Amino acid sequence: MKANLRSTEALEKENKAAVVAAVYEALSCRDAETIQKILAPDIEWWFHGPPSHQFLMRLLTGDENETFRFVPQRISALEGVVLAEGFDQHRSIAWVHAWTVSDSIVTQVKEYFNTSLTVTRFRNTGDSSSSSSPSHSCPSVWASSLSGRIGKSVPGVVLAI
Repeated sequence: MKANLRSTEALEKENKAAVVAAVYEALSCRDAETIQKILAPDIEWWFHGPPSHQFLMRLLTGDENETFRFVPQRISALEGVVLAEGFDQHRSIAWVHAWTVSDSIVTQVKEYFNTSLTVTRFRNTGDSSSSSSPSHSCPSVWASSLSGRIGKSVPGVVLAI
């Protein structure tokens, strides 16, 4: 039974990663029709970085002059989020996207530029029968690896899932 549950979870993660890979493929081809099918019409978008680096927003809103190309060097599916990371050598820009996918539709994206991102899993580890406050654990489950290529110090952000 546990093996079936694990294989189902692994398949779900693979499917979500494939949805995110399809977003990048559609972006590279400027395929607006596919992007509209994959992204929720009311997608929630968070941005962390300089306003001049809002490349994804400009691509998604049809800016014909936007030349930035998102080429993920790593796509990782975790429980609840798919992370994609890339680096633009010419501009010395590292980026990370954290995508939320539900029923093969992207409902949220969190975008980080020139930021070191660490993802932690937030969970309660305390004994609920104890009279004291429950303890919590936040193990690191993913960390960006490309922000070091920028050649300067970058801010660090923790994303708890």
